[in-house]
Amino acid sequence: MPRVAHFELHADDPERAIKFYRDVFGWEIEQSSSPEEYWLVTTGNGNVKGIDGGLMRRTDAAARATFSINVASVDEYVDKVVAHGGSIVSAKETIPGFGYLAYVKDTEDVVFGIFQPDVTAK
Repeated sequence: MPRVAHFELHADDPERAIKFYRDVFGWEIEQSSSPEEYWLVTTGNGNVKGIDGGLMRRTDAAARATFSINVASVDEYVDKVVAHGGSIVSAKETIPGFGYLAYVKDTEDVVFGIFQPDVTAK
């Protein structure tokens, strides 16, 4: 069964947001190795159930936070979303070294990611 595996926080001022989440929750936040402005957020040590995520500069005024669901095939699940009344927000893209990601919208206008892990993705 696919599970929510990642969240993303969107911020107008990433440095301010990073300070907030570090100070309030003690999260570890560090710049990723990607060329984009993207920070990896570690929310725990693995002894407690939960997920880690990312933080990025807001590029869409409406974006606040999103989540991604791990699946075996992005293509298959995008097709399922559309077949059940949802829509595609952004087509499948490759995240080198991580996998494939598409953003979709459900029947209630909730946007979320469909992520296929693949460390060999180029």
